[in-house]
This record gives sequence, C-alpha cells and structure tokens, in this order.
Amino acid sequence: MKYEWIEEYLMKKAGVTKDIQEQWNWIRFHVGEKLFAAICRDDETDEPIYITLKLEPVEGEFYRKEYEDIIPGYYMNKVHWNSVKADGNVPDDVVKDLLDRAYLVVFESLSKKRQREILEEAN
Repeated sequence: MKYEWIEEYLMKKAGVTKDIQEQWNWIRFHVGEKLFAAICRDDETDEPIYITLKLEPVEGEFYRKEYEDIIPGYYMNKVHWNSVKADGNVPDDVVKDLLDRAYLVVFESLSKKRQREILEEAN
C-alpha cells in the first residue's frame, strides 16, 4: 500500500479507536464509537485495496471529479462515503486532508457532551 502511514496518523487523533471487521477484512477507525474511515483489504492477499472515508456529499463529489483514484464508497453509501485506491496516485497531503475531514464530519456529529469527553480524555 502506498499510504502505509495512515494507521499511525489516525491513531494520534483524539478519541480514535480501531478494530478489525473480520467478515469484511477491514481495519476500521472510529471516533465516539462511530466509523469515519477504514482500510479495506483483499480477502486473498490481505493487501489494502481501498481507504474508505466519510465526507460531506459536496466534498466527496468534488474530490471524485478531481482524482480518478477516488471513487464512490466501496461497499458503502455512495453519497456519504468515498474510497481512495490504496495503490493510487492521490498525493499524501490530499489523503491526509480527506482523513482529517472524515474525522471532523463524524466528530462534529457527536453530541457536544461526547465531544468534550473525547477532548478531555485526550489531554
């Protein structure tokens, strides 16, 4: 996978947890128990094939038009979820921006109380 830094990058964010959805062979990242990103792996080779993340619909549409290696969400809702090909040509800084946006979309959807708890736990 071209983006080997993703897991370390995401785990530094406040309140992020990860698990493995064995049925799908996905490494999933959550904030406040809500999914915001996943590394989708091939069942046979265990190699990452997509990085799937949640974005606002307008943002997702923009990025899909800008980069051919960003497609509607792999096995997800095609409006809110987008997938970056793991061996694609999307620059690292753009992928980081997308991951930051995905985190914020979900974090900001949490109650203000839950947001405060996550931030307090991180300090």
